[in-house]
Amino acid sequence: MNPGSADGKSVVIIGGGPAGLTASYELSKHGVPAVVLEADNIVGGISRTVNYKGYLFDIGGHRFFSKCAEVNQIWEEILHGQFLERPRLSRIYYRNKFFYYPLKPKNALFGLGLFEAMRIVASYAWSRVNPHPKEDNLEEWVSNRFGKRLYEIFFKTYTEKVWGVPCTEIRAEWAAQRIRGLSLTTAIKNALFGQKKPKVKTLIDKFHYPERGPGQMWETLTDMLRERGYPVLMERPVVRIAHDGTKVTHLVTRGAKGEEKFAGTHFISSMPIRELVNALDPPAPPAVHKAANSLRYRDFLIVSLIVNRKDIAPDNWIYIHESKVKVGRIQNFKNWSPAMVPDPSKTCLGMEYFVFENDELWSSPDDKLIEMAKREIEQLGLAKASEIEDGCVVRMPKAYPMYDADWHQQVQLIRHWIETNLPNLQMVGRNGMHKYNNQDHSMMTALYAARNILGENHDLWSVNTDEEYHEEAKAAPATVDAEPKRPAYAEPPRVPKSGASEFSGAKSAAASASAALTDPQSTK
Repeated sequence: MNPGSADGKSVVIIGGGPAGLTASYELSKHGVPAVVLEADNIVGGISRTVNYKGYLFDIGGHRFFSKCAEVNQIWEEILHGQFLERPRLSRIYYRNKFFYYPLKPKNALFGLGLFEAMRIVASYAWSRVNPHPKEDNLEEWVSNRFGKRLYEIFFKTYTEKVWGVPCTEIRAEWAAQRIRGLSLTTAIKNALFGQKKPKVKTLIDKFHYPERGPGQMWETLTDMLRERGYPVLMERPVVRIAHDGTKVTHLVTRGAKGEEKFAGTHFISSMPIRELVNALDPPAPPAVHKAANSLRYRDFLIVSLIVNRKDIAPDNWIYIHESKVKVGRIQNFKNWSPAMVPDPSKTCLGMEYFVFENDELWSSPDDKLIEMAKREIEQLGLAKASEIEDGCVVRMPKAYPMYDADWHQQVQLIRHWIETNLPNLQMVGRNGMHKYNNQDHSMMTALYAARNILGENHDLWSVNTDEEYHEEAKAAPATVDAEPKRPAYAEPPRVPKSGASEFSGAKSAAASASAALTDPQSTK
């Protein structure tokens, strides 16, 4: 590690994702030595780009769009205009048909048909006359506002695929925070008379994207840091965090070069909180250990299929609202950037599955996962299994921190103990804070952590505490009496278990609300 700065400071950073690399970048601008320790053999975390035989794919889809001016500036500094401006096109697949998202009236009406439209209207009318007396869970909350039938179409299946949690176990308060300003009555008025002063904004219709995927951003920054004398060391998983009860003194990694020791005056961690606490030496108090080990994660795997066909669909991605298949979302990497596919006569599709580590899907051999994905892509009518000429599987553990009923209390307990006993250790990023930060939020926490080392005083935990949809303009503040404010795209807390134009407007509101609830990743 480099010698300390003029004032003796030196920083060790755990994790080579957006947060860790951003922290090192900020410190490099001020001449404070830093080293980044990455456990994997590739930088970027979940924002990496995977290269399989020249086919590039993104783990989850990362649109580069932020309301944070500083983040936009950093992106520009790194890639210097090597961004493509891409049109956003997303559709919902339901009952063997495609529906534009956000929904278009004619497309929605003719897609579902008059009979289904009548069912939706009747269901909504029934919910107004006979609402659930209590709104303890998401199913009750949504059904009361949109009717049971719309809930079943646009909420239930996809939400449960993404989070692995029954909608009856998702807290109603969470739905209230995520679906602000949307109701069927409002949707009908807007469909009939227009919306003069829209309070609910639609999603952006364009976004920026690196020519060779999000990993291009973080690989380029890694090269920049190394040129400045700021090491980014790969395959260095942290196995021990040594401290003396008042501060962290050094870290120990174990990799191809055996055990290595990294000392510093300040430490920044983006490793999962659970792993961080378990690596402390001497151990944290039992209550802190228990809190850390109670934190859970939702995991993710993607099966990328190389299709011997030039064009499959115009979408960036397709949301699969069908219970007959396990795939939750499908990415078309060619439509993110033509450079993602080396042969323009072929297409690469990413079949996304939301799983738990070591469950049946996660543990299945790659060849069986590829065969399943081939069957499902044919079942959905997007391609024939015979057109699939190759495929590969990438598993991403701890992709999404889960928000169980007591997650906030557990994180607060851990945070308080670390801030009190190890003040030279700051936690940043998504898993580093067990907080559903997107890519730009993670970067901002890292910027603040670096600036704290430089002498400023920022509250990292204030980043991403609003409930507004990440890609919307600011709307009126919510007045929901709920649990502590939750970041966008977070898994909901679970409920503790105990003993024609009207139609189209309704569906548009429901689909917007559904995506706000269920879209697991967007600008990470």
